[in-house]
Amino acid sequence: MNALTRLNAALARGSGNAQGAFWLIIGSVIFSFTDAAVKATGLRFDPIQMALFRYVVGLVVIAPWLIRGGRASWRTGRLGLHFLRAMVAGVGQAMVYYAVIHLYLADATAVAFTRPLFLTFLAVLLLGETVGWRRWVATAFGFLGVLVMVRPGQVGFDVAWAVALVSAALFAVGIVCIRRLSTTEPVLRILFYYHVFGIALFAVPAAVVWETPDLTGLGMLVLIGVLTAAAMACYVHAFSVSEASVIGPLEYIRLIWAALIGFFMFAEIPSVWTWVGAVMIVASALYIARLAMVRPSSQ
Repeated sequence: MNALTRLNAALARGSGNAQGAFWLIIGSVIFSFTDAAVKATGLRFDPIQMALFRYVVGLVVIAPWLIRGGRASWRTGRLGLHFLRAMVAGVGQAMVYYAVIHLYLADATAVAFTRPLFLTFLAVLLLGETVGWRRWVATAFGFLGVLVMVRPGQVGFDVAWAVALVSAALFAVGIVCIRRLSTTEPVLRILFYYHVFGIALFAVPAAVVWETPDLTGLGMLVLIGVLTAAAMACYVHAFSVSEASVIGPLEYIRLIWAALIGFFMFAEIPSVWTWVGAVMIVASALYIARLAMVRPSSQ
């Protein structure tokens, strides 16, 4: 507890972008292990059913804080934006599950890294953030690394690639919504409406594809929900205290975890192009992190 207190104090003394970078990295690590759980479970359950469990379990996880906060926890004047964010991110969540199940973990993660490219444009167009040329170049270089890994046109078409790409665009829109909501809404309220509307979105479709889980399957579905809720809390907090265009590319570091987990848990061996692209992506992420720490946001 003393260590956690000191960590919180140290983060509070840092800039908003530094705090956001820290929480985004923590969330990325948790998401990598969540993807492993999804892949291990995905051949038994439909992604829609998995998404429903994810939202139900997530709501249970945050319930104690909601009860403690009382009606103030969910009272809002921005219900429409909460609904939009939940619908966009909810569909994106189910698509991510599909992609993770049907692609290598490293490949699915690599395609997800097109999100910062969408996010940079959306941050400028919708949030009015200023993005300097150095960050533009670094982001473009990172995206080039993703293209090196995916090698479009060099492998047979799989619908999972397209699903993964669309999910990246949807999550970028969802992140922009978080940035808008965070001007008036605390993290807990954002998470509350995200889970409630997510349950509403998937309840009926999940009933159609429902497979009753055994004890092991139930445990895995619950684990996915708990891990995702924890990772989402990190993400929401990260983007609520920092500029989306600054910290978004830091998610590239998640690729290393995906490749390692894929190898040790599923015997997935990424191609040489995966590693070439990974070096480009990590270099880009580290450079953008350095800009966030030592330069103004306009650089």
